[in-house]
Amino acid sequence: MRNDPRPAHVPEPLPDVFDPALAPPELKKEGSAWFAVFSKNVPQRRLDVDLVHTFEHDSIVSCLRFSADGKYLATGCNRSAQIFDTKTGAKTCVLVDKTSTWLGDCYIRDVCFSPDGKYLVTCGEDKKIRIWDIAKECIRSILDGHQREIYTLDVSKDGRLLVSGSGDGTAKIWNLETGKHITFSAPNPPPTDEGVTSVAISPDGRLVAAGYLDTYIRLWDVETGRYMGGLMGHKDSVYSVAFTPDGKGLISGSLDQTSKHWDLTPLVSRGADGRGHEGLKEETRYERCPCTANFTGHKDYVLSVAVTHDSQWAVSGSKDLGVRFWDLRTGQPQLMLQGHKNSGLLYLCILCAE
Repeated sequence: MRNDPRPAHVPEPLPDVFDPALAPPELKKEGSAWFAVFSKNVPQRRLDVDLVHTFEHDSIVSCLRFSADGKYLATGCNRSAQIFDTKTGAKTCVLVDKTSTWLGDCYIRDVCFSPDGKYLVTCGEDKKIRIWDIAKECIRSILDGHQREIYTLDVSKDGRLLVSGSGDGTAKIWNLETGKHITFSAPNPPPTDEGVTSVAISPDGRLVAAGYLDTYIRLWDVETGRYMGGLMGHKDSVYSVAFTPDGKGLISGSLDQTSKHWDLTPLVSRGADGRGHEGLKEETRYERCPCTANFTGHKDYVLSVAVTHDSQWAVSGSKDLGVRFWDLRTGQPQLMLQGHKNSGLLYLCILCAE
């Protein structure tokens, strides 16, 4: 990904409903190293927040992810992944590949638990995907195939498939039983330096979405590998994508300082007949999946997005240090949370366990 890229489009500044200097005491909540501001435009507060744990690390934390049951949190750092107990805050495991011959820093860019919590998948700057046996604290297998650093990955809910995205401009889907993979292709593919920054598998396992540096979001059918179409609307690179729990919507975050909600219903319903979108012009595909909400207010890049399991809230994390909660029904911001001191990278994960 770019080294501190500057956005090509900067939205006009708007009055900030979350300015802590202007918020009255009843709309603020503070701890020793964090604060939250609630929107004055929301008559009834539907969210609350408290700091539960602070997990200390010796290096930059570049990614994180909850296990499916919410009992553990995995983080990726320089040359290591670490796992914490979310109830006690205790570190339970440190995973390091002591056989690696990579010289210098080698940050893990993404982590993902298997659905049963027995394995952790990691990817990073050395172009390898490692599958770790957590109980044994050892590598079960290594997947090779990308030509440049790997930024992002996701595991299907049934644990059979893994999708990865890389700076080489490709997204790949892997069979975790055989280790084999296919590379997704699309009409008018981006230049090889326009890498894949974020990938996600839909909850039903039918679709893969990938966000690209060239501002596009592209989607494929998992079973056939067929290109299904894409989403165009961001003014700068897309850095994060996340499906809604029903699989009919997608949230995206971009360096244009916005996040968006996309209605995938036309694409999902058309894809059910197996025909895909090959016969349609590129711009026609995009028009079939409209952007139904544009979330604005962040003062810097939106680097990560997530959706709560009840589909009520979209959450966006930004280089401006803030995490914002948006009501998916109304598109209105509800809450801004801030607690981190360094804006080098902000990565969000939402506990999706019921």
